[in-house]
Amino acid sequence: MNIFITGATGYIGGSVGRHLAAAGHTIRGLARDASRSAALRAIGIEPVIGTLDDSALLKSEAARADAVVNCASSDHRPAIEALIDGLGSEGKILLHTSGSSQVGDAVAGNVLAAQVFDEDTPLVVGAEKWARYELDQRILAAPGMRGIVVCNTLIYGHGTGLQPDSVQIPALVAQARESGVLRLVGRGVNRWATVHIEDVCALYQLVLEQPDTQGFYFAENGESSYADMGKAIARRMGIARIEHLSEEDAIALWGLNKARYSLGSNSRVQALRARRELGWQPRHASAVDWIEHEMRLPQPIAAG
Repeated sequence: MNIFITGATGYIGGSVGRHLAAAGHTIRGLARDASRSAALRAIGIEPVIGTLDDSALLKSEAARADAVVNCASSDHRPAIEALIDGLGSEGKILLHTSGSSQVGDAVAGNVLAAQVFDEDTPLVVGAEKWARYELDQRILAAPGMRGIVVCNTLIYGHGTGLQPDSVQIPALVAQARESGVLRLVGRGVNRWATVHIEDVCALYQLVLEQPDTQGFYFAENGESSYADMGKAIARRMGIARIEHLSEEDAIALWGLNKARYSLGSNSRVQALRARRELGWQPRHASAVDWIEHEMRLPQPIAAG
């Protein structure tokens, strides 16, 4: 299959692109930085230099591909419209990467939400994430093509592309490395569904290769609270002190979106469709187990 992938130098896009190339697919990957072309070719991805704002380029690449995998942004509507235009009405595939923060709440780490969503549960989406939800629906309703949305949860594990680090756990680790203190938003009782990057790659391959696959899929292999992940990070790094921040202080440290939605919210979902319809079986254990046994320790900050 000829596949065009956006975000080829990123954590998800690079890992997925390399995985699909190893599975025998021909991969062309969008990248902003021409200096990384050789590195992309080394992992089986032919670079296409451009950005999500290059609508003509996106349309052209989509037209020549059998499938497009968008891993660059969950929220860039003009890019999605260009890709849909390029794919046309020939039954080609658009696989879009979304994120489960769209069902996140604003509890500042202090409340465990009771609601657990799955693909058959109506989603409760806040105003800040409504545009993402609408974009997912636009893809699923696009005529003439197979629209697929994979809604990832908290992804962990070492990336196999050019970017080794995901978003949430590395943010906690980096801050702890700099300060010597493991900091959490609130009490950290909020819980997120989690999924290992290698299981994400396996799911993307399944939805692309199985005939007639279409629709919305969550991706998860369990869930963990931030308190449990934070304690595991502290143990792994030999840090004795854990500090619980107010949302105001967390926003000052990490910014609004990361503090409120990536680190301070609940995002509890179950991936029922992928298991039931595709036979997807995540191979990896919990995020806490990975932190304690596989997470690479960060290099100490050099003195001076």
